[in-house]
Amino acid sequence: MFKLNSKHRSPPGAGLLGLAAGAAAMLLSATALACPACNDSFMHEITTERMNTVTGQDILAAVANQRGLPLGAADSITAAQVAAARTERGLNPIFEGAEFIEIIQRDEGLDIPATSFVPQNVEPDVEFTISLDEGQTYIGQGVIYDGFVSDGKIPGPTLRVTQGDIVRMTIVNTGTVPHGASIHAADTQTSKYVGQIGPGESKSVTFRANMPGVFMWHCAPGGHAIPMHVLFGQYGMIVVEPRDTKYKLEEKLGHGPDLTLYMIQHEFYASGKDAVESKPLYTAFNGRVFRYIEEPITAKPGDYVRVYFLNIGPNLISTFHLVGIVWDYVYWQGHPEAYMPGGQTVTAGPSDSWVIEFRVPPDEGVYLMLSHAVGSTSRGAIGALVATADADTPKTILADGPEFSDEELAEIRETAMRSISPFAPAETLNGVPAAADRVVSYGPEVEEVFVEIIGNSYYPKVIEIEPGTKVTWVNEDVFTYMAGEFSGIHNAVGTRGPEMFATRMLGHAESDSFTFTQPGEYNYICTPHPYMQGRIIVREAAE
Repeated sequence: MFKLNSKHRSPPGAGLLGLAAGAAAMLLSATALACPACNDSFMHEITTERMNTVTGQDILAAVANQRGLPLGAADSITAAQVAAARTERGLNPIFEGAEFIEIIQRDEGLDIPATSFVPQNVEPDVEFTISLDEGQTYIGQGVIYDGFVSDGKIPGPTLRVTQGDIVRMTIVNTGTVPHGASIHAADTQTSKYVGQIGPGESKSVTFRANMPGVFMWHCAPGGHAIPMHVLFGQYGMIVVEPRDTKYKLEEKLGHGPDLTLYMIQHEFYASGKDAVESKPLYTAFNGRVFRYIEEPITAKPGDYVRVYFLNIGPNLISTFHLVGIVWDYVYWQGHPEAYMPGGQTVTAGPSDSWVIEFRVPPDEGVYLMLSHAVGSTSRGAIGALVATADADTPKTILADGPEFSDEELAEIRETAMRSISPFAPAETLNGVPAAADRVVSYGPEVEEVFVEIIGNSYYPKVIEIEPGTKVTWVNEDVFTYMAGEFSGIHNAVGTRGPEMFATRMLGHAESDSFTFTQPGEYNYICTPHPYMQGRIIVREAAE
């Protein structure tokens, strides 16, 4: 049971205890939403007691400057516009009645691809549905990852379309916090259609995939901590194949690839602090540490190989290389006209991409695939392409992460050595927990312990203290306001323990404290971001 001890409450001006505790109870008893009351309460503080602070002035400027921007969902073409539509000479009829018709006419008449804009009510050529959720997956080496997933995996599904296709993407939020989508292949608005999708909701966006290449898609919920959803695992690859132009090696050989490999390099983090500081615990190709060492990719000597390579990051640079291979052609961002002959590596920052073409030499053996930024290689971004005469080609390997049923994950958990989570203390399995999840213990000589709020997580996540120790939470997240939501505000609200506690809502560099007197274990969350969890262990008082 909670016991409210008023002398340990936050100081005057921090009076969100009842609100925060009520929000916490709601979050624990029902679907966990980002707390709207927290948003409203913080806005009230900014416009009253904090309006003369520099932080308050910065936030109020952001609010004012975003007022009136098209950040909410809206249809691009109304029924009235359709009824009053006029036929333009040579213009695709799907644009009848659309706004900015002069711009559309201009772009349709150029010898470069038009933007991706189409009215949202046009019929698509291709449709995809992706579910976004929070959940677990197995990333290899005895490690279970607890983060954000797409269709239950990391990376999410590989999407393939042809240049000129009208594409409709439907995003379904099957999770407990807001999600959304950013689609790098779409040269048009996406956030106002598929941003800020609440739990249990779904939204769609329709666009024309006019630019060929290799692109990233990822979760983008709007103001709700956009970077964190990428750092925590919600992303995938979308490829727009050129309709009328062939890649150079296909032209020269007269046929398509024997081996088509869609390859994503990406990172896994054990804490939000590590994510912000670009210190991944593991790196991977296509969702699993050392995946293609354990499952080598095979091809015949002489095979034509095409690699669609995307560095998701979200932080590290990759210099992708195959030992023993010199490229025939590489194409920046996968565009067939942006090609260069030869080369030993391709250099890709986060969200950079390439199409890579080469012929397997007439020499059987192992050709290692790796990032020559070898820190990534040692953490899991390495694989093997094995040339053997009996290889089964032609074939295609997608960039999707491995999929596991609940039963399979339960079986894996029985012998797994570690669980990691960027935003909460991970469960301890059959071994020593990751460093970010180990208990940080403080002795009786320590009167005050500081917990950073950074990368949408608490650091340290788990602390052990003496009775009478003051714990101070300091918000080190900087990005505060976007699209009507205070993304970077946080608090710490107890959900279980001998005493009740709640800090006020904290903007960047603000802090609040609570002194713990009662022994026991306390769990707490951030009410605007309820996936953020921490734990405090208060020892029994010494005799």
